Amino acid sequence: MEFKQMRTLLQNNFKQITEGVTKLFEVDLDKDKLWNLYLDSFPVGTNEIFRTRREFDGSYDRGFIRNFGNVVTIKDNKVKTIWDFETKDEKFQPVLNTLNKFVLSKTVSDVYISKLKKIGVDRNSEHTSDGKTIEWNHFYLELPEQFVDKSNKSEAEIQGSYRDTRNVFKRSLDEITEESLLTVFELIGQNSLYKGEEWKGALTEFLKHKKAYDKLQGQSDKENYAWEQSVTVGGAIGRIRNHSIGTLLVNISEEMDLDTAVRKYEKIVAPENYKRVKPIYSERQLGDAKEFLNENGYLESLNRRYATLDDISVNNILFSNKDSVKRVTGINIFDEMATEVAVNPKKFSKVEEVTAEQFVQNILPITKELEVLLENKHSSNTVSLIAPENKDSKTMFKWKNGFSWAYTGNITDSPMKENVKSAGGNVNGVLRFSIQWNDDDYNPNDFDAHCLEPNGNEIYYGNKNNYRTTSELDVDIITPIRNKAAVENITWSDQSKMLEGSYKFFVHNFSNNGGRSGFKAEIEFDGKIYSFAYSKELRHKEKIEVAEVTFDKMNGFTIKEKLPSNVSSREVWNLKTNQFVPVSVVMYSPNYWDQQHGIGHRHYMFMLKDCINTEQPNSLYNEFLKEEFMQHKRVMEALGGKLPVKDADIQLSGLGFSSTKRNELIVKVKGQTERVVKIKF
Repeated sequence: MEFKQMRTLLQNNFKQITEGVTKLFEVDLDKDKLWNLYLDSFPVGTNEIFRTRREFDGSYDRGFIRNFGNVVTIKDNKVKTIWDFETKDEKFQPVLNTLNKFVLSKTVSDVYISKLKKIGVDRNSEHTSDGKTIEWNHFYLELPEQFVDKSNKSEAEIQGSYRDTRNVFKRSLDEITEESLLTVFELIGQNSLYKGEEWKGALTEFLKHKKAYDKLQGQSDKENYAWEQSVTVGGAIGRIRNHSIGTLLVNISEEMDLDTAVRKYEKIVAPENYKRVKPIYSERQLGDAKEFLNENGYLESLNRRYATLDDISVNNILFSNKDSVKRVTGINIFDEMATEVAVNPKKFSKVEEVTAEQFVQNILPITKELEVLLENKHSSNTVSLIAPENKDSKTMFKWKNGFSWAYTGNITDSPMKENVKSAGGNVNGVLRFSIQWNDDDYNPNDFDAHCLEPNGNEIYYGNKNNYRTTSELDVDIITPIRNKAAVENITWSDQSKMLEGSYKFFVHNFSNNGGRSGFKAEIEFDGKIYSFAYSKELRHKEKIEVAEVTFDKMNGFTIKEKLPSNVSSREVWNLKTNQFVPVSVVMYSPNYWDQQHGIGHRHYMFMLKDCINTEQPNSLYNEFLKEEFMQHKRVMEALGGKLPVKDADIQLSGLGFSSTKRNELIVKVKGQTERVVKIKF
């Protein structure tokens, strides 16, 4: 058999083993040894010296074997080399068998990347001194387009990225248990996991890979499986261990207490911890984004305004409180004065409780009027529905309509937390106690935050740290400045190091300097903020107990209030808190309109009469946009913050609750009878 015929068989074999394959791989071996094996495996007398070298010892063939001889494919977890084919030739078959066996004995180390379509040289000619021309054939292949990289990234950079994804993917398959995945699916089904619904698709796919991986016996089979699948699964699944949901899965797999594992997960993804930074983009990126928007007909879609009731179809309204709206429109002065009487939410602590879907399915259909108790804690739930100025403009979003929504401050912290952060305090601990004074009236008194820990240790200005329990007083204001709120702050950073038992919180008036007003306080744990207000004047050296928090490792934190709950009313988006407020419309978020499902998690929206957004919300968010926008995500994020949302008459604003975040809402339902219900989200 001539070399040219053997080469044709090699090319046919390559075509066969790459059918249906998206990536080539290479194994880790000594390339000089591979080349020498090739030369030394020819049977005696079949690779004789030609002039000064052996016949098949050419620089072109050496380059091919060194650069491509270690390339393999992985299909259905089976590794194939380019040398694995039959020639039935006594000269070439021993060479092919030796090379095939040697390559298969090595482990896959990288994805093969080539910037060139042609591998090797087809043939060349040589003119001898006696005037003859000798034609030499060499190893040569033309790669299909899917194996040729045309990006401006280096081969090493691309290989490094694939290698990192594969390593994380295999570590995920090794460390995440099937039981942990089933546990998380259960949490998602119970709507007990914030943003869990967004991970359902990726987790379902990962579970398939986990089951297939665990069935494999040999380590080499598992290594090859990780390589083959990692190049196609995508970043969300390939690097799932590095995502927030991966942290939860690993912690559950390592048998961490479930409540602790979920709290750690929620600490990462909870809205209180989102830090939206100003996006950085270049002039070229701005130009590219503008061109994309113009060419695809999206420029007009950027114009946004507050939505009104006229914008939405009756099919997407779960409830409309028309009678209540009419009646409240004609409110008189006595009715208005009655609404200023604050309601204490604690009086409804034992009312009937229902889930959000039970409320929608069983209660709303027979409801004629609906009111919600707007509590201080709901200030972070205020939300506005945003509509396109031109209803016929092309939708930019993942769902079928052009509507979006924006929560207050694009999700920010409570005013007291913001003041603590501005003063340099930590608000991200597992337990936080903050106090504030000198905000409404000038109060130059020196108030101090104190906590008596279970072991008798007291955290205060004279003993600011307990490194054993990770407690720290990090803000200590001695001399309040006029017109600037004074704050103090104590946090615990590591729950695993906290002592079990009672933590007693109180405020001490260390020095009375003429202040006549009291203080406000917040205690936060598990994503919930408990607000307190003490309006009386404090005597010199007087101590006021605020609350007692009990911690045990089985049940976490519980609170016993020493001060009355803060039922003082304050204004939020033109509405007074701790009052029952009429609901004009109840609806799902736009990603669940018109029987759409599975496009992000569901929000339940209670639009309130006379609720007016007093902020400037983002007109759009990257997480809402279609995938085609992601190539311009920095510019789109900046546009979302810069483009104004235009005013509209009787805007649809109110309260929104995610289906995947724990919360509750007290509502007054009027049908044939009147009753008070607590909705659990």
